Amino acid sequence: MKPANRLQHIKEYYFATKLREVRAMVAAGKPVINMGIGSPDGAPPQAAFKELQRTLFEPNAHQYQSYKGLPQLREAMAQYYATYFNVNLQPDSEIQPLMGSKEGITHISLAFLNPGDQVLVPNPGYPTYTSVSKLVGADPIFYTLKEANNYLPDFEALEQTDLTKVKLMWLNYPHMPTGALATKTVFKKLIAFAKTHDILVVNDNPYSHILNNEPLSILSVQGAKEVALELNSLSKSFNMAGWRVGMLSGSSEYINHVMKVKTQMDSGMFLPLQMGVVQALRTNHSWFTSLNNVYAERKQLLLKLVDLLNCEVVASKAGMFVWAKLPKGETSEAFIDHLLQKHHIFVAPGTIFGSQGEGFIRFSLCVTKEHIKESINRIKHQVVI
Repeated sequence: MKPANRLQHIKEYYFATKLREVRAMVAAGKPVINMGIGSPDGAPPQAAFKELQRTLFEPNAHQYQSYKGLPQLREAMAQYYATYFNVNLQPDSEIQPLMGSKEGITHISLAFLNPGDQVLVPNPGYPTYTSVSKLVGADPIFYTLKEANNYLPDFEALEQTDLTKVKLMWLNYPHMPTGALATKTVFKKLIAFAKTHDILVVNDNPYSHILNNEPLSILSVQGAKEVALELNSLSKSFNMAGWRVGMLSGSSEYINHVMKVKTQMDSGMFLPLQMGVVQALRTNHSWFTSLNNVYAERKQLLLKLVDLLNCEVVASKAGMFVWAKLPKGETSEAFIDHLLQKHHIFVAPGTIFGSQGEGFIRFSLCVTKEHIKESINRIKHQVVI
């Protein structure tokens, strides 16, 4: 049986492939230090653990749950947005809990895109935007984010693009992989651009709080709900990647369209998990201060490693990654393969995030200080393993 034609243009996710190689090396006894993946290694808030455990024994805990999520969860998400983003959302109609924000990318694409529609995708950017667009039969149109422009959209270039078939535009600020930050002024321009060209803009915002004291939502811009949606997640900001909990926010009209898709995909989120998330969202601001102290210490160490590799840190203002420019003449995949094979240090090549990633590599801060120090030692003393 041949697979569907849509798979002809889709490759397996890079990390799914590369991590098999890394795991094989580890299984063979190689001491690989993984700096490639943004999977938080800390524990979630303790209150979330306790509430999950408590509600495991609720009478209806193991039954199907509402597609919309528990009222308490939607209320906690609305309060979170009000507290940290100064955005007022109606819990019953303008928030949709998700099983991780990554599923939201697929749901949104299925809800709004027809075959032949075009989608503006950032380059460099999260590869899933491209893959999902192709899966639903839409055509990704890449808009270039340049170091010289702080990895922000070039509005002059966008206006010169043929936008007649463009229906959706993906944004991601704080930006992955570079760590660049948008401003409210940039978001205002994006909302005006979207209104002019009748484009739905979606900001993917999972790095809201990581090394960022001023989290910003595109929905804080006046009139944004008319043309914008926002994805957010507990994966990064609350060390809950494996819990698979995210949220989609925006106008009730757009949320309802997405709900039509979601109800065909799952049967509701596990109740104890939802209740644990409620407690996590109610954690006070000291949680983020403590979390960012850990990442800041790691980042200072990691900058020493970047320097030893003769690389230059670029952007990297927020988020859990360090984006670094390679020495002149080096290529991303050859460089990271050399690091992996010679020193058993794995980092991500910039090319997996688009053509504008060539000549760059990405380090994750989701690795202990001890492992960063060990990596520094291997490079400093040219330890070959």
